[in-house]
Amino acid sequence: MEFKVGEISEILKRQIEGYEETIDVAEVGTVTSVGDGVARVYGLENAAYMEMLALPHDVYGIALNLEEDSVGVVLFGEVHKVKEGDQVRRTGRIMSVPVGEAMLGRVVDALGRPIDGRGPIETSQVAPVERIAPGVVYRQPVNEPLQTGIKAIDAMIPIGRGQRELIIGDRQTGKTAVAIDTIINQKSTDVICIYVAIGQKQSTVANVVKTLEEAGAMEYTVVVVAGASDPAAMQYISPYSGVAIGEFFRDRGGHVLTIYDDLSKQANAYREISLLLRRPPGREAFPGDVFFLHSRLLERAAKLREAYVVVKKDAAEDAADFEGKAYHGVPGAGASKERVKELGDDYEVRVVKGTGGSLTSLPIIETQAGDISAYIPTNVISITDGQIFLETDLFHSGIRPAINAGLSVSRVGGNAQVGAMKKVAGTLRLELAQYRELAAFAQFGSDLDKATQAQLNRGQRLQELLKQPQYTPLSVEKQICVIYAGTHGYLDQVVLSKLGEFERRLYDYLDASKPELLELIRERGKLDDDVSEGIKDALDTFGEKFKAMSAEA
Repeated sequence: MEFKVGEISEILKRQIEGYEETIDVAEVGTVTSVGDGVARVYGLENAAYMEMLALPHDVYGIALNLEEDSVGVVLFGEVHKVKEGDQVRRTGRIMSVPVGEAMLGRVVDALGRPIDGRGPIETSQVAPVERIAPGVVYRQPVNEPLQTGIKAIDAMIPIGRGQRELIIGDRQTGKTAVAIDTIINQKSTDVICIYVAIGQKQSTVANVVKTLEEAGAMEYTVVVVAGASDPAAMQYISPYSGVAIGEFFRDRGGHVLTIYDDLSKQANAYREISLLLRRPPGREAFPGDVFFLHSRLLERAAKLREAYVVVKKDAAEDAADFEGKAYHGVPGAGASKERVKELGDDYEVRVVKGTGGSLTSLPIIETQAGDISAYIPTNVISITDGQIFLETDLFHSGIRPAINAGLSVSRVGGNAQVGAMKKVAGTLRLELAQYRELAAFAQFGSDLDKATQAQLNRGQRLQELLKQPQYTPLSVEKQICVIYAGTHGYLDQVVLSKLGEFERRLYDYLDASKPELLELIRERGKLDDDVSEGIKDALDTFGEKFKAMSAEA
């Protein structure tokens, strides 16, 4: 075989010309030990807290313990593939998840990866899972209602947009049902919902998704899942991923509802991680920063102020040449008006598009044997703006939702209620409280005066009235009508066993014969003379019809 020197040199020249020198500079470390989803890494002196680290086999981790000679890393993904001696690379990025409109209707894991079998999520936007909550200057008071569709809550424990209201109770008392009802009730509103399932069975989550799909609620909902079989790290990070997805919509002027089901399991996962990282344990073996675990999550719920700017009167809607800067503080446009005076009549104050959004949080906590004074429940109660307490005894006695009105409270109160609801429900809570007190005494005595008997009779009907089947949220207009009927004596003569039928037929009657009344209540939101007369007239007419129907039956 004959070698041609000229040809060989030509090939070598071409290869040398096409060669590009690329140097891959990266800070790398080595896994010194690994087990139970936690790795110790040597050689990453400059790693940042919560920084994402890349390991082999498409496994990622976050740096949680920054020690003198090593870094404690919590692993995500197929952690069993990580071995001692594996190389670990810094990414320079803080832990992030994909966000955007494309997330709506999808079921994702704690890292934002789709697990619903519907292909990849078409979005290029990402957001850090950890973020500082908006400061007090950028917030406004909670005064806009977020309707749950549940009579007992909307009437007695109202929730406002931007609020944090805890749902607390033992297992199997209907906590998730309250949350799902609230999501379904947002169908005709502009609220986007994020449901985070932490430490639940996959079958339970599948049932929730199926319920939401059947109700047509998945269109405006994102479900984030960190199941019971997922590593503790995924359960720990999932609520932060959920709120990061929600903040994308909030920061563009949207309204968001986030539900964390439940934070007890997240606290347990964090305890497991902390003990594996050899952090010193405190009360009930939880680490010292377990309060911060939940406070930094729930403080991200907020109703943001609208931002005001000064622009030229003929400027386009999205004018980039703003004079001055955005003003978030009270009195809002006041500071801008001063600027307008300085600049002259050619300028005006405008609200910046995409500001004034809200993020409302409904965290769920599971108690043991009704003990709301345990460590994690008391922590979360102190962070939130009130709690809805679901009681096992009430649940088993057939009162569903099993809300204990005595232990439940909303610290926002009537500020987050429609004026008409505030007026009709004002006496409801008082009458129920009086009924419960009287009912306890009435057990010991048979001779009761007429006033007491009437009060017991009214209380029984009000208690029955607040019962509501699962997944049937009710519009606020119908709630106002039926609570008005209860507090103004329209139900006093109705047989207790027929109250449910009375209620169903009343709603049908209002839909068929009085749609203009429902529209009037919706528009005005106040119990003025016109609305009050309309409700009285409808209840009088329907009451006669129901009497006639009952007599025929």
